[in-house]
Amino acid sequence: MAPSPGWGLLWVGLILGFVCTTLESAAKTNSATDALNVLLIIVDDLRTSLGCYGDKIVRSPNIDQLASNSLLFQNAFAQQAVCAPSRVSFLTGRRPDTTRLYDFNSYWRVHAGNFSTIPQYFKENGYVTLSVGKVFHPGISSNHSDDSPYSWSFPPYHPSSEKYENTKTCRGQDGELHANLLCPVDVADVPEGTLPDKQSTEEAIRLLEKMKTSADPFFLAVGYHKPHIPFRYPKEFQKLYPLENITLAPDPHVPHGLPAVAYNPWMDIRQREDVRALNISVPYGPIPVDFQRKIRQSYFASVSYLDTQVGHLLSALDDLQLTSSTIIAFTSDHGWALGEHGEWAKYSNFDVTTRVPLMFYVPGMTASLPKAGEKLFPYHDPFDPVSELIEPGRRATDLVELVSLFPTLAALAGLQVPPRCPRPSFHMELCREGRNLLKYFWFRDLEEGPDLYSNPRELIAYSQYPRPADSPQWDSDKPSLKDIKIMGYSIRTIDYRYTVWVSFDPKEFQANFSDIHAGELYFVDSDPLQDHNMYNETQGGEFPQSSVP
Repeated sequence: MAPSPGWGLLWVGLILGFVCTTLESAAKTNSATDALNVLLIIVDDLRTSLGCYGDKIVRSPNIDQLASNSLLFQNAFAQQAVCAPSRVSFLTGRRPDTTRLYDFNSYWRVHAGNFSTIPQYFKENGYVTLSVGKVFHPGISSNHSDDSPYSWSFPPYHPSSEKYENTKTCRGQDGELHANLLCPVDVADVPEGTLPDKQSTEEAIRLLEKMKTSADPFFLAVGYHKPHIPFRYPKEFQKLYPLENITLAPDPHVPHGLPAVAYNPWMDIRQREDVRALNISVPYGPIPVDFQRKIRQSYFASVSYLDTQVGHLLSALDDLQLTSSTIIAFTSDHGWALGEHGEWAKYSNFDVTTRVPLMFYVPGMTASLPKAGEKLFPYHDPFDPVSELIEPGRRATDLVELVSLFPTLAALAGLQVPPRCPRPSFHMELCREGRNLLKYFWFRDLEEGPDLYSNPRELIAYSQYPRPADSPQWDSDKPSLKDIKIMGYSIRTIDYRYTVWVSFDPKEFQANFSDIHAGELYFVDSDPLQDHNMYNETQGGEFPQSSVP
């Protein structure tokens, strides 16, 4: 008699139970020297414009090489498409409604709860924790200290050249220096003769060399600035992307039926000197076509420059023979619109701003351990055509969220996974609101192997974004907490993205779902770019309104 489908699920459950029990047992019996190190690479404003995600234009051979040895999550989503709230969210494993951070102007430990962070948890479990570059967003949201001393064993490192990022260091056609959006530079001519991400790579490699002889395992977080604006990068990377080869976004116009509250007017772009000179009407633009191509060219060039820094870092990890003992996680805080929907920034709930790259390399699990003298991550020059031949590795297509980073890294390192948070969880210092993704690592073929979930349609990724008003205004992109009047709660499933914009009380941190200002509904199969809002056409009972956390 043939086994019933239930036997497959039972088998999966037994195997996963054994695996989790084994890892927990290992965490209790292993000495500190047996523990795996962790290298967490966080990128700023990087959408899935990478070769390993199917992009045919962008040259990213070093990140693609990492992906070829990793488990890559094809559909990973951030919880808010702006820097500080997103980083605090995934580094604490809590959603923005728990951290109560929707802007840049509060510190969660005193504003919401004394929540543990990923590096703090590793530090408390015997790791030396180190921060390089932009990991937490600097400023009030990390207590002007990158959450030190809670999260880090030593004071975090910030490149000395960071302070020049938004200054007049971009040489214009007039020969003068400007604070421009587009800023390809001759590195020898900029202040200090270097750039922040180059300095971060050098410092991270220095720390790896130091930690190689340490008796304790390390947790090293490296935060890169690019491709965040301004697009300030070595000018030679422009050569990878001739303007005549640059196409426009496939949907460069504001969609018909888009509620005004959903649109972000990209005010930080408009403030740059070169964009100001275009005299673009506010709030809907549009940017002239030739300048659109230049923006896209500079974004792609910034990604390739970033890729070289990641390549140098991973190559050093190989040279130091740390590849066999180090977990590598790579992600971005959110995506970035390059003209899609007539927008040029993050600050929305669309896929293009919430979907992020997410991949994990685990020695001996996602790739075979390197043999003596073998390098898993040899450096690849993006100008070398051979770099295009790197094949992607294993992929998981289920929807996942960045709040899953905390429990997943803990599980992969063999640490006790923090418990699920109750609701509310403001009184609990250590818990997590994301799923543990460990089970995805134990099947070689995620497409043909046993179903990890009985119904993939039950998987949901949540995002949200605040607005000060129903129509675009000067602070629509980054409203301060006191000015938030509306919150857009969005759910992404395998079939659709559904968003409701509801009244929000910033004093009580309370959303009123009975006061809906606007709605959006996009069906992914027929409308993958989310250009046709079907919300008003489905009112009348045909589409069930889903709840949000």
